[in-house]
Amino acid sequence: MKRQHRYMAALGMACLAWGSVQAAEATYTSSNLTTETALAAAQAALASCREGGYQVAVSVTDRSGVPIVVLRDRYAGPHTPDTATRKAYTSASFRMSSADLAEATQAGKATSGIRHLDQILALGGGLPIETAGSMVGAIGISGAPGGDADEACARAGIEAIQADLDFQ
Repeated sequence: MKRQHRYMAALGMACLAWGSVQAAEATYTSSNLTTETALAAAQAALASCREGGYQVAVSVTDRSGVPIVVLRDRYAGPHTPDTATRKAYTSASFRMSSADLAEATQAGKATSGIRHLDQILALGGGLPIETAGSMVGAIGISGAPGGDADEACARAGIEAIQADLDFQ
């Protein structure tokens, strides 16, 4: 009888512990960029592109790829806001640069079908924004002459806010 009682007590404690684990796993906390930080990154990226003589659109998204800020320079093409947003969305979705995704999904590779997913744009110019090993957003640029130039402007936008992110 004592053995059965100990077994039941142990089982009851295990159930309580498991219930606590389940309760702890029912929610989670994540970090995202504030609107002000996203705007600062977008403005810095836009300024960097202007210095290079490029008219672009910049999109900064949260960690899920939802746009927070979209800026379009006055002579940037009408397609650039959507393109910049899709590059940022791609970086947020895959947690990598859109240029790296373009390389990884070339025709003939097992992952090439990813390019056909809705809103994915495997072109250079999108970068994840990270702090302390965690992604907090993404930035995408469209309108400079080539993905490398778009990415350089995106990098300038991230560099403008990185110190603020690191002091969190």
